[in-house]
Amino acid sequence: MAPANGGGDLAVEQVFVGAGCNRIVNNVSWGPSGLVAFGAQNAVAIFCPQSAQILTTLPGHKAVVNCTQWVLTNKDIHKVGQKELHYLLSGSADGVIMAWEICPSQRIWRPALQFPGMHKKGVTCLTSVMISATVAICASTSSDGIVHIWKITFPSMDNGNCQISCLDSLSVGSKPMVALSLTMVPGENCGLLLAMGGLDQKIHVYYGDLIGKFSRVCELKDHSDWIRSLDFSQPVMLGEGKHNLFLVSSSQDKTIRIWKLASSPASELKKDDIGLTAYIEGPVFVVGSTRYQVSLESLLIGHEDWVYSVEWQPPILNGSNLNQPMSILSASMDKTMMIWRPERNTGIWMNIVTVGELSHSALGFYGGHWAPDGKSILAHGYGGSFHLWRDVGFGSENWQPQRVPLGHFASVFDLAWCQFADYLLTVSHDQTTRIFAPWKNVKASDNRAMWHEIARPQVHGHDINCVCIIQGSGNHRFVSGADEKVARVFEAPLSFLKTLNYAWAREQGNFDTFDKEVQILGANMSALGLSQKPVYLNSARESPTGTTNDAMDSLETIPDAVPTVFTEPPVEEQLAWHTLWPESHKLYGHGNELFSLCCNHAGTLVASSCKAQSANVAEIWLWEVVSWKAVGRLQSHTLTVTQIEFSHDDALLLTVSRDRQLSVFSLTKTSDGVDHKLIAKHEAHKRIIWACSWNPVKHEFATGSRDKTVKIWSVNKDSSSVNLLSTLPQFRDSVTALAWCACNQFRNTGLLAVGMDNGFIEIWDVTSGSLEAPAFSATCAIRLDPFLCHVSTVYRLRWKEVNDSESGILKLASCGADHSVRLFDVHVK
Repeated sequence: MAPANGGGDLAVEQVFVGAGCNRIVNNVSWGPSGLVAFGAQNAVAIFCPQSAQILTTLPGHKAVVNCTQWVLTNKDIHKVGQKELHYLLSGSADGVIMAWEICPSQRIWRPALQFPGMHKKGVTCLTSVMISATVAICASTSSDGIVHIWKITFPSMDNGNCQISCLDSLSVGSKPMVALSLTMVPGENCGLLLAMGGLDQKIHVYYGDLIGKFSRVCELKDHSDWIRSLDFSQPVMLGEGKHNLFLVSSSQDKTIRIWKLASSPASELKKDDIGLTAYIEGPVFVVGSTRYQVSLESLLIGHEDWVYSVEWQPPILNGSNLNQPMSILSASMDKTMMIWRPERNTGIWMNIVTVGELSHSALGFYGGHWAPDGKSILAHGYGGSFHLWRDVGFGSENWQPQRVPLGHFASVFDLAWCQFADYLLTVSHDQTTRIFAPWKNVKASDNRAMWHEIARPQVHGHDINCVCIIQGSGNHRFVSGADEKVARVFEAPLSFLKTLNYAWAREQGNFDTFDKEVQILGANMSALGLSQKPVYLNSARESPTGTTNDAMDSLETIPDAVPTVFTEPPVEEQLAWHTLWPESHKLYGHGNELFSLCCNHAGTLVASSCKAQSANVAEIWLWEVVSWKAVGRLQSHTLTVTQIEFSHDDALLLTVSRDRQLSVFSLTKTSDGVDHKLIAKHEAHKRIIWACSWNPVKHEFATGSRDKTVKIWSVNKDSSSVNLLSTLPQFRDSVTALAWCACNQFRNTGLLAVGMDNGFIEIWDVTSGSLEAPAFSATCAIRLDPFLCHVSTVYRLRWKEVNDSESGILKLASCGADHSVRLFDVHVK
C-alpha cells in the first residue's frame, strides 16, 4: 500500500499486524467476500482466513468498536450475485455508525459514509438485508433504548456516493434491545420482518414495508433471561405458495429456541379465531395476503453457560434453487461451539458437532460464525482470540483447528527485538508476553515468510508494562516488569529453541547441542500462582502417574503444562498453555510498579525504573546480568522515569521523566561493579517527556514530549555537558515514541521514527554534523498512511539492527493503545 506522502526517498510496506478482538458480543462478521471484520479497540480490522493474516485496520471511530456487519450477508448472495465491491457497517461505543467500501481483490478500502448521529449511547447490534442489487435495509440498536431502521442506496457505478435515510425509529423503553435480525417476507408485496430481543427477556417481531413504518405483530415470551442472539433462516418453500420461516434465539438462560413461522393464505383465517388460535397454538399475525402461525419448533438444551450466539448455516445455491440447510451454530461461555441438526428419522434436533477450547485458562466464547461455504466455523473468545475449525473430512465430518490471526486484547506497552534472532517480543496490559516471528515454512503468495505468534512465554496476574531482551549471543533471556514491585527474569526452554528452529526452516539436527546445554524443556504455572516453574527433561520423560502431597492439599487442580515443540505455527489453545518459559530470577528493590526497562548492548547490565512521586522512589536501579545483583542506584529525577536508553557504546545512560527533565549518566565498569556519575541534567521540555532515543553511531540523542516537540541533543566530546542541536517543527500531537537508526554511519545519516498520541507515525531523515554537512539537518521523509498507522497512542517504536546495510530494507516495529503490534519494511532508496 502506498504511503500518504513523503519525500520520495523512502517507501513503507506493512508486513504484519497482530491484534486481538474486542471482548464484546456482535463484534465479528464473516461475509461472502471471504473476509472477516472485527473491532480492535477503536479500529475495524479485516483479516483473511486463508492466509491467517490481518490485511488492514480501518481508522475513523473515536471510541471502542462494538459491532460489525457486512451489508451483503451470506444470505443475500443469491439476490445480487458475486460483487467486486463490498460494504461493511461498524458501530462504536459513542453511538457512531460508519459504512466502509471494500474491494478485496485490489486491497482497497475507504470510508463510504457516516450515519446521522441519532444514537445517543453505544451501538450494540447491527443487522441488514439486501432488497435489490443497490439497496439495503439495516437496523441498529443501542443502549439508549432506540432501534433505528435505515435505508442505504449504494452507487450503481464506481466512484459514486452512498445515500442514507432513516425509515423509522422504534422506542423500546428502559430495557434496551441487544439482538436483532432482519428478513424479507416472500411474496408479491414483500415486506420485512424484524425480530429484536434484549433485557426484557421477550422476542418482539415487527413488520414493515420497504418505505414506511414498522409495527409490532407479536411477542414471544418463553426465555427466562436476557435474549442474546437472533437469526432468521431463509424461507423454506413447501409448494402451493406456502413456506416456513424459522427464527432461532439464544439466551443467558443457557437454552436455544427454534420458532417456526408457518405461512398460509390469510383467507383461511377468521378474525374471531385469532385470539383462541393464538392461545392454543401460539401467536398469529397477518402480513399482506399471508397469515403466519408462530410455534415453538424445538428447545435445544446442551450448553452449560450463557449462549451468546446462534446462526443458521448459509443457504446453498443450486442453479436457481436456494436451499436452506437445517443446521444451526451456537457459541457459549461454556467454552464450546455446537452444530445442531434435526435427526433424519425423528426430526428431533440434536447436537451433532461440538468443538471448543480445552485450555484451563479459557473463559468462553462471545460469538460463532459460519464461513460463506458452510465448511468452516469461527469463534471469538474472552481472551480476545479467534478459534477456527474446518471440516476436512471425506464422507464424514472431521472438524480440525486452523491458523488464525492472534494478538493482544489490551494496550501493548512495550516491545523488543531479539537482535541475534528474527523475532519480536511484546508485553501488554492483557497480562501476557508474546513472541511474533516469521515462519519460513509458511509463505505468502509473493514467497515471503508469514509472521505468526509462536510463543507466549509469560502469562501473568498483573498488567505488564515493560520488557527488555538480554542482548548478546547465547541463550535467549528477557526481563519483564509489571504492576508489581518485582522484575522477573525468564530463560528460553528447549521446546522454544527447537520450535524457533522449525520456524527458520532449518534441520532439527542443528539443535542437538542444546540437549546437553539446556536441560529445561518448558515451564508450568502453579495453581493460583504467578511464578512459572521449570519442567526439566528428566521429569518430562517420566509419566506423572502418582499424586504428591502438594497436589492433594491444593485447593484447585489444573492440568500440568506439556512443553511442546511445534513444527507449524501454534493455535490459541497451544499457545496459552504449552509455550511458557521458566522464570529464573526475581529482582527486588523498587518501591512501586515497574515502568521502564533497558538492557545495554553488551548484555551485561539491565536498568529499571518504577512509578514514582518522590526522588527516593524515582531511582534508576542497575542490575548485573548473570549474578542479578543490584550494582547501582542512580538518583536524579523526582517523578516517574518514563524511558531509559544506553548509548551505542554503553558508556552513557540517558533517562527522561515526567518531571520534564532529562539526565545523562556516565558508566564505567569496575571490579566491584559499575561506577556512575551524573554529567548532565536539563529541564528539556515544557511538558512530560515520554520518549528518548540515541543516535546509533554518535553521542547524540532525541527526546519527545507532550508539548508536541522533538529535540535533538549532543554530548560533548569530554562527556561533561549536553548541548541542544535542533528542535524539530511542532508535530500534530503529543510525541510518545521515538526510534533512531543509522542508514550510513560514514555520512552520519539516519532515520528518526516519531510516534504520536493520535496513532500517527512519521519518519524523519536526519543528518548529523560531518565534513560534508557540518550543520545538523532534519527533514520529514514520509508520513505513514493512516491505514498503516495506529488509531490510538503509539507507545513504542523499535528499529531492528541490520548487519546487511546493502539490502536497503529496514524493519520498524510499533505497538500502541489500539491493542496492535505492527511491523513495517522501510525501503531506503
